[in-house]
Amino acid sequence: MTENQTIPPGEARGVVIACSAPDCEPLYVHERAAITAVARAIADLKGFAFQDGFSNSGGNGACSYFVPDDCLVAAHADRLGIKGPRDLFGGVVPWRFATTKALTHELVDASAEQPAGWPHGFGRAVNAAVLPGYSAFSRRDALQAAERLLKFGAVRLKPPLSSRGRDQHVVRTVADVAGFLEQYRSSDMQECGLVLEADLHDITTLSIGVATIDEIAVAYYGTQRMTTDNAGEPVYGGSDLVVMRGEWEAFEALQLPSELRLAVAQARAYDAAMRSCPGFFASRRNYDVGQGIDSSGTWRSGVLEAGWRIGGGSTAELAAMNAMKRDAGLQLVRVSAVKAFGEAGRPPANADLHFQGYDPEEGPITRYTVVTQAA
Repeated sequence: MTENQTIPPGEARGVVIACSAPDCEPLYVHERAAITAVARAIADLKGFAFQDGFSNSGGNGACSYFVPDDCLVAAHADRLGIKGPRDLFGGVVPWRFATTKALTHELVDASAEQPAGWPHGFGRAVNAAVLPGYSAFSRRDALQAAERLLKFGAVRLKPPLSSRGRDQHVVRTVADVAGFLEQYRSSDMQECGLVLEADLHDITTLSIGVATIDEIAVAYYGTQRMTTDNAGEPVYGGSDLVVMRGEWEAFEALQLPSELRLAVAQARAYDAAMRSCPGFFASRRNYDVGQGIDSSGTWRSGVLEAGWRIGGGSTAELAAMNAMKRDAGLQLVRVSAVKAFGEAGRPPANADLHFQGYDPEEGPITRYTVVTQAA
């Protein structure tokens, strides 16, 4: 058995390929390690061989299953032979802007600049599921959106191509927005736009979603943890998830607090709107829901971002799915995906260690997953 194969190819029914999506943001070393861990776990689940295809995204025949590092646009998925959700862990969208945060909000008006294919009814369909905000594809539209939103308090500017919560700015005046736009590349504005959204403080970010691999379907909810990186900046530090058998209907049997029930309803509404878009399909559909206080003191809840790709909590999702595969009676698993910066100590004895060492970009870091309860 080689280093890059879970099962020898001659003994496997197919191959799981970890690959890079075109134009994907460069990955950190520890992120690649986490994606590889997910792909290997999927290979174990399916009884497939594993191939690290980060440097070669080519398919490998009809029995290939792909784990891309980002959501795929339909044209690229078609070249890989991906025809439906059973062919990948993640999703396929009809437009490139749908791989970013820009899809979430409406434009300022019917005359606003917009990319080809912009789905005008989508923003209205998810309006009650998201925070007040707009997507803008020109400087004029961004300033007009800012003028409207700033009447009600501080606004968060979110470049759609940025991830990991970085490069976002909180503004309180139109002059602040104009200053930001002076530094924002016009090509990024025209191609990917800019999201302007009501800013929340004392915020809790929930992860809510569903995932399916072959006959195993799960639904999950949980909370994202924040930590500090090696530079002392606040960053995502992992997720604590409750994973259940089934899809959205699995939530109906639970007695959830009212705030969590609302978050689940908002995630489901966003999911339903996206699933009605022609050309969209996904085996993993994750929704990050923010709940906190806006500048006026009003408590708000809304989907911050949709993810139809592998995520920070996916190692936890796969740990639960593999546990359910081994035990047909298992209905619920509590599991944590942990990202710790600095010279961390030894993970728990029952943890799956994905990376522990020095990342050239982020310094010393440890990533692991641990199941805390199975019922």
